[in-house]
Amino acid sequence: MLANWHEMIKTRDINMLPKILADNVVLHSPIIHRPVEGKKMVGMYLTAALHTFANKAFTYDREFLCENGAVLEFSTEIDGIFVNGIDMITWNDSGEIIDFKVMVRPLKAINLINERMTALLEQYKAQQQV
Repeated sequence: MLANWHEMIKTRDINMLPKILADNVVLHSPIIHRPVEGKKMVGMYLTAALHTFANKAFTYDREFLCENGAVLEFSTEIDGIFVNGIDMITWNDSGEIIDFKVMVRPLKAINLINERMTALLEQYKAQQQV
């Protein structure tokens, strides 16, 4: 499962998301106060996150693995602001992601990410209503 996630990050192929997310997946974002639920909504948020985070500077620096999950520490730079965080990923027996939690630091990075992701999500929502 983790290999699929890394492949998607490497290729930036968001079309892989529906294949690796479980129908009942839950996303815990550092920006949103309540969990995001379901493949469609989580896919939309992860797409916005990938467009915000996964630039040329993005790297996973360390991995901590267990039987059905992983904690991936990442770093990147966005508009000159250093971003450090973790992705906590849990998957089911079929290898589909069922829980995805993101934590980010420092506060300046969270504010920038919130601004960028909010704008992208508004675009996605507007496109779906057309």
